Amino acid sequence: MIIGILKEPSFESRVSLLAAEAAALTKTGFTVWVEPDAGLKAFCTDEEYTASGAVIKTRIDIFNGADILLNIHYSGIARYAENKTLIGVYQPLYNLENIEDWLKQGLTIFSLDLLPRSTRAQAMDVLSSQANIAGYKAAILAASLYPHYFPMMMTAAGSCSPAKVLILGAGVAGLQAVATSRRLGAVVEVFDTRAAAKEEVLSLGAKFVEVEGTADASKAGGYAVDQSEEFKERQKQRIAESIKKADVVISTAQIFGKKAPILVTKQMIATMKAGSVIIDLAAATGGNTEVTKDNETVKSGNVTIIGNSNLAASASSDASKLYGKNILNFLKLLIDKEGVINLNFDDDIINSTCITHGGKIISPIITKNYNHANIT
Repeated sequence: MIIGILKEPSFESRVSLLAAEAAALTKTGFTVWVEPDAGLKAFCTDEEYTASGAVIKTRIDIFNGADILLNIHYSGIARYAENKTLIGVYQPLYNLENIEDWLKQGLTIFSLDLLPRSTRAQAMDVLSSQANIAGYKAAILAASLYPHYFPMMMTAAGSCSPAKVLILGAGVAGLQAVATSRRLGAVVEVFDTRAAAKEEVLSLGAKFVEVEGTADASKAGGYAVDQSEEFKERQKQRIAESIKKADVVISTAQIFGKKAPILVTKQMIATMKAGSVIIDLAAATGGNTEVTKDNETVKSGNVTIIGNSNLAASASSDASKLYGKNILNFLKLLIDKEGVINLNFDDDIINSTCITHGGKIISPIITKNYNHANIT
């Protein structure tokens, strides 16, 4: 069994497996091929891969000879590979047009953003491992851009008030942003439509902003769900009240398979103090503000809005380490004791994450959305 590690596109600094994770595979009898400089931006050299037992191979050699290709981003791989198994985070719900290529090329595609949010899948949950880093980095980035202290400072020259941080969404990224902002000394308020998040927020020393009439999100796998128009109006009012007092907003709210909800309007941003900062982690699916642009920094009045859906990559080494651990755990489901790919589609993890196999769409949610989009 040959597993190939591909170099990511120029905008990505992570890699699917670092040398330590590659060594875990080679020690158990797998052959690992690595594209030259694949791990360079994650501070893992070709020499380290070689020392781990991996072999440096050209991209074409990997496409031609590897059984499994590891690449976080899709980036047109189907043009070069046929009848291969690919594992990454391909966002198929937002890129349904790629599926036709995958079917034609006979590819078996696993997209780990479709993992069920279950206890059993936690060890493979790339979204959670990367969101944890993104939440941490969002707070650090906000602190570096905000033109004041985060903590209260009392000096001989006078006192400075602590920053007031509003966090929208108390999932993995949001809770880490809460914890990091609190460690930096900020006063933190948190909004989330899931009542279950309140206890976690309070345990971190933040205030939970409640809005009555929220829809039940207990079966949404940790994601937010669509709310009634009446609730959305109350939500808008509460956020507007909080955002006037906020110096920093970190937004993380997303609805699985849909565009991110707009929680912050231009009018709300206009009420914020000059120098305020918004970090929007939901930028890849449209963002939580009306002015967010993915991978861009924009100004709305004197407020800075940063849309960054790939913030985890700014901690490229640890992000790659955690992602690689997730991949190793996922591979255990795919490969049997004889070292052969053996797909059990009765397994909910395999069934959920497998987009295409044998010229057919496998994942039920992708089948539903692909047919609804009427792509031919």
